[in-house]
Amino acid sequence: MWLGCRTATERPLDARTRLLLEAPPGRTILRLAWPNVLVMLAQSAIGLIETYFVSRLGSDSLAGMALVFPAFMLLQMVSAGAVGGAILSSVSRALGAGDRGRVDEVVWTSILVTLALSIITTSVVVPLGPALYAAMGGTGGSLDAAVTYSSLVFAGAVPLWLFNSLAAIIRGTGNMLMPAAVMVVGTVLLIPLSPLLIFGVGPFPRLGIIGGASAVLVYYVIGAIILGCYIWSGAGVIRPSLRPPRLSRKPVLEILRIGMTSALTSVSTNVTVAVAMSLVSKANPAYVAGYGTGVRLEYLLVPLVFGIGAPTAAMTGTSIGAGNVARAGRVAWIAAALAGAVTEAIGLLAAWMPEHWLKLFSDDPAITAGGVEYLRIVGPAYGLFGIGLALYFASQGSGRMLLPLAAALIRVAIVAGLGWLGIAMFGPTGLYAVLVLALVVYAAVNAFGVMRWSSVLARNQRSPVLGESLAAPAE
Repeated sequence: MWLGCRTATERPLDARTRLLLEAPPGRTILRLAWPNVLVMLAQSAIGLIETYFVSRLGSDSLAGMALVFPAFMLLQMVSAGAVGGAILSSVSRALGAGDRGRVDEVVWTSILVTLALSIITTSVVVPLGPALYAAMGGTGGSLDAAVTYSSLVFAGAVPLWLFNSLAAIIRGTGNMLMPAAVMVVGTVLLIPLSPLLIFGVGPFPRLGIIGGASAVLVYYVIGAIILGCYIWSGAGVIRPSLRPPRLSRKPVLEILRIGMTSALTSVSTNVTVAVAMSLVSKANPAYVAGYGTGVRLEYLLVPLVFGIGAPTAAMTGTSIGAGNVARAGRVAWIAAALAGAVTEAIGLLAAWMPEHWLKLFSDDPAITAGGVEYLRIVGPAYGLFGIGLALYFASQGSGRMLLPLAAALIRVAIVAGLGWLGIAMFGPTGLYAVLVLALVVYAAVNAFGVMRWSSVLARNQRSPVLGESLAAPAE
């Protein structure tokens, strides 16, 4: 149902947008979720493939790639999850409003913002890379390998950024399958390409670690071309103009506001784990590896919830753009219930049989002991993590990210502020109890955030500036 006033740029809603606006929320989320799970598996596979083949070059090459990995993963998180989520949110709200002129502006703004951010990425990482990797412990051959690999990967940041932004534009229309297909097929092609370029087979020269970086760049260049052709061919829901329209500051600021807030939220998860690991090391150094092994399961929950979160963000944004705030809230709570159920089941299973997970990585009794205690205490709270993360994606779709950011920062503050007290009083057990408390607060603040924007936008429905207030929500 369209509640605003139509303009000359508005057209009847297409079938895919109507699906986001009218189909049963739970069934639609599940229908759209599985391609995103494939995407996350494909992206994880890329790293594993490269690591496997580079390891055959020797320990220096493997260590060099390991030094680059955190920076590369941060780039992926920011470009695909944070800024990509902001782009998805903006596209879906414009489509929900039925304003094709604004869709056109959002698409071109996304491309220009992406190009600017990719140039900044290259300008910062390439010159500062040697000092960064040296500070992380790189020396000699490992440092040389890290600088060589990083220089090529980050010099080619443009196709990586474009790839993730174009995929986000398509997801914003409710099409999760097209980006997933491109990524999965690209990963399959990357499997033979990497060894051909790394080791030199047939007509291909032996490039060593540069070959691994080159294979990744080829993957992103070809993928970006395919996604761009799909968007501008009109094969999907939208068909942007071939020439950029007159752009304004508003969509630029909106994408940057949502994207940078989301980026801080993503980084906070890693900070939480790092702080907890530091506290564990002070209480019982033998538990560090066990905690690190156990917490890997929490990291695996993120791509799983992303599968639910991406369609949730698209449905929430489209509903808000169309003025259907009640449906947006309903989508958020159903997504939270689905994500909570899945992650809670995994957490309970891990708490019941923690050794099965831990022994996938090590048979060391000390590592097993540390991981078992973590999973038995924190595992049953994984459902809260799933709920909070799903509500974060719903808020990303709404464009209101202040309280989700607060939830993430409060989680870090609780672990850093109370973790030492838990350690002092009860050892690692006390710290793990604090981690559970932090997840309770994380889920609660995100839930309050959804209730807050649902209430505010519902009041705005009675405002004479409905279209403006819902299409471009402010914090």
